[in-house]
Amino acid sequence: MRRALGHTARGVATVRTLTESGSPAEQLGALFARNGYVRRQNQDRIADEGWTKYKKGVELRLTADSEAELEQIRGLLQTAGFRIGKAYRHGDRQFRQPVYGRQQVERFLQLVGLPQVAEQARQPDKAHVR
Repeated sequence: MRRALGHTARGVATVRTLTESGSPAEQLGALFARNGYVRRQNQDRIADEGWTKYKKGVELRLTADSEAELEQIRGLLQTAGFRIGKAYRHGDRQFRQPVYGRQQVERFLQLVGLPQVAEQARQPDKAHVR
């Protein structure tokens, strides 16, 4: 079992326990709930700069606290049928595992039971969706 820090609506820290059992969808959902996020396209930049200069697309990122956890995340994503992007180090202690493409992001969010977030991800915006 693993403990993860969460937050209530008022910002008060709570601790929840994540198990390493369950379906890949359940495990991915728990990882996304812990500290995953979706990056959407900035429509203002696309309008100003055009597609030839601004090439950012829709992306989902999962955070791993260790290389072992990163490998677990990559395995879960592959088991669930996702094409995974190249993971990268974020700071000294964390890794990010991206999933690129609007269709893959929407499928991921549907899989983990977050259709409302999938709908938000379809809407262009300047902010991350959580």
